[in-house]
Amino acid sequence: MQYNMLEAKSQLSKLVQAALAGEDVIIANKGVPVVRLVKVGAQQRARRPGAWAGLPRAKADWDTPETNAAIADALTSDQSP
Repeated sequence: MQYNMLEAKSQLSKLVQAALAGEDVIIANKGVPVVRLVKVGAQQRARRPGAWAGLPRAKADWDTPETNAAIADALTSDQSP
């Protein structure tokens, strides 16, 4: 179903319910379709707190000016074959 912007504004609750029921809801601006209301799916996997706990710790000097300069030099140096 397609609704113009003004109609959609006054019937938003109805349109959301229709989208949740699986209907194709399109909102148009001056007769030109511009957006589609769709149901947001559930997350694929549940998040686990502490999932990164087993990763190695960063070294204490990871953000020193010397380390940053070395990284910048490596990224900006001429790496032509």
